[in-house]
Amino acid sequence: MPHALVTPVLDPKVRALCARPYPGHPHGCPNVGQRDTCPPQARLLQELLDLDRPVWAVWSSFDLGAHVERMRAAHPGWSDRQLVNCLYWQGGARKVLRGEIDTFSRLRPGLLVLKCPEACGLVVTPTMASIGVELQWPPRTIAYQVALAGTSVGGAATRSMHRPGEQLGLMEE
Repeated sequence: MPHALVTPVLDPKVRALCARPYPGHPHGCPNVGQRDTCPPQARLLQELLDLDRPVWAVWSSFDLGAHVERMRAAHPGWSDRQLVNCLYWQGGARKVLRGEIDTFSRLRPGLLVLKCPEACGLVVTPTMASIGVELQWPPRTIAYQVALAGTSVGGAATRSMHRPGEQLGLMEE
C-alpha cells in the first residue's frame, strides 16, 4: 500500500499556485476563495496536524502515459493539451486515492487526512522526494495524487470532516 512516514516540507507561499492562471482559467483554480479547503480559507498545515507526531503521505499513481496513448488512438486529431487534459483522467485517479485513503484509515483509525495538502502549505514535490517518490512537473508518464495524514490539532477536524470515500478536502476516520 502506498503510504510512508514523511517530514512535511512547508511553505505557505505554495498556496499561491492555486491562483496561478492556466488555459481557460485566467484567475487560477475556480475553487480558490470558494471552498473552505482551498486558499485563502484553508488553514495552514501546522494548524490542522500535530507536526510533533508522525505524519504520513498516502498516495496513488496514475499511468498518464498509457492514458495519453489510449486517447490518441481514440481521438487521432486531438492536440497534446487535449490528450493530457485532467478532465479525462483526474476523476478516476482521485477515486483510486480515495481507496488508498480508506485502506490506510482502516489500518490507522482516528487520523485526520488532508486530500489537498498543498492548499494548507505543503510543498508536495520535496516532501515526496524525501521518501523516494519523484514527481514530474508537468506530469508526462505518471501523475500522482497525494494526501497527508496525521494527528489533528485539538478538534481541527470538526470543521470539515467526513467518512472515507466522501469528496471533501478533509477527512477523519
